[in-house]
Amino acid sequence: MEIEAPHLRKWRLILGGHQQEGTQFDLDEADLKVDRTLEALYDSDKSGGLGASSPNVSRWLGDIRTFFPASVVQVMQQDALKRLNLTQMLFEKEMLENIEPDVHLVATLMTLSRVIPDKTKDTARQVVRKVVDELVKKLAEPTRQAITGSLNRSIRNTRPRHQEINWGATILKNLKHYQPEYKTIIPESRVGYGRKRSSLKDVILCLDQSGSMGSSVVYSGIFGSVMASIPAIKTKMVVFDTAVADLTEELTDPVELLFGVQLGGGTDINAALTYCQQIVTKPADTVLVLITDLYEGGNVNEMRRRAVELVAAGVQLVVLLALNDDGAPSYDHRNAQFLADLGVPVFACTPDKFPDLMAAALTKQDIGLWAAKEDLIVKQ
Repeated sequence: MEIEAPHLRKWRLILGGHQQEGTQFDLDEADLKVDRTLEALYDSDKSGGLGASSPNVSRWLGDIRTFFPASVVQVMQQDALKRLNLTQMLFEKEMLENIEPDVHLVATLMTLSRVIPDKTKDTARQVVRKVVDELVKKLAEPTRQAITGSLNRSIRNTRPRHQEINWGATILKNLKHYQPEYKTIIPESRVGYGRKRSSLKDVILCLDQSGSMGSSVVYSGIFGSVMASIPAIKTKMVVFDTAVADLTEELTDPVELLFGVQLGGGTDINAALTYCQQIVTKPADTVLVLITDLYEGGNVNEMRRRAVELVAAGVQLVVLLALNDDGAPSYDHRNAQFLADLGVPVFACTPDKFPDLMAAALTKQDIGLWAAKEDLIVKQ
């Protein structure tokens, strides 16, 4: 059976053209450039790779953006960082200007934020700003619509006092009960304005900033900033490793917030829950979203005790093992099982589902049932 030329070309590019690859297919000049680009990354032990030269790396970054679509470019960039140990090259302004920004790159820059040279920091912020702006544009409006819509529905007052009655809405709702002989309406159902407060619910986002949680922290920071702009909820942002930091004041600028995160280090979930417990003022109206893989480096028994106390006080605790599109996360199954047995929903969530998750949590729906309906991985 004779193999068609397009298939031979594809296999020649995949196999790399070494003596035993078997295709005996000659590439044209354009494909040879693509082949050299692939070889520099995936056959680096044979070709010498990209070397330690910043111009070589920047040229390669430009080449892959020419030859491949953005989704493939991002995969190749991540492979280059891992396979060729190019993290140090992110300190170079020329490389940052040529790289295709994505969530994983932002996480890497967050990891390096304390050691990036001053001459490169402005460029690094521009890279982060580009990714953040794109994600905010994509996620902000669905988040606002889901949360404000659910809260507006939940505060509708069906048993208002006399001074709380919305007469216009009440009349419209009861037009079917008009009595012609009395020329009046019987208000069988009364509609109220509800209680007006500056914030109806409190939300605490508590983020594990250990190295494995990088992309989750990026998404969490963006969602936190969006929710902070919604008057109906009061949003707080807490990050932790072995120490705890309150970044609520940074929520107005997600880029500054992300640069305030220091990815890496250990994990003390107990310390984080202890701090969150102290800042809860309205337990029955508080949603605490703990985003962590549950690998506790502190006191496991104390961590579990804090979780029990928060739930007993009426706080709605939700544990997200990840908030990203990276697939099934690694997590501590014993701690996840303990929390699930406590009635705390424990699952991984993708960014597109997060707005609806928060809407469901703020209206006190069964989050475990909601997650199951959304085909999210729930710890039973």
